[in-house]
Amino acid sequence: MRILALERDVPGVTDERFEPHLRAEARRAWELHQHGVIRELYFRADQDAAVLVLECGSLAEAERALGSLPLVREGLIAFDLIPLRAYPGFARLFANDA
Repeated sequence: MRILALERDVPGVTDERFEPHLRAEARRAWELHQHGVIRELYFRADQDAAVLVLECGSLAEAERALGSLPLVREGLIAFDLIPLRAYPGFARLFANDA
């Protein structure tokens, strides 16, 4: 299952609290990428927030994977998860052509 993960701010967290965890955060994100959990990783162009595309068996699995990130574990960031499914419109449009 593909899952879109949108980072959101945690109220009251100051920028200086991030610094001690950034290297560990990057390492864990890389590990999740190497294991095929994080399929794509971006930063938004309009704000400082990560956008991840995950490949997980369930939303619960995605939550566990994201929970292993140091910034999430420390309560510095959180994610909104959006489960995705394949677009069905082509099948509706072209089903009779086959």
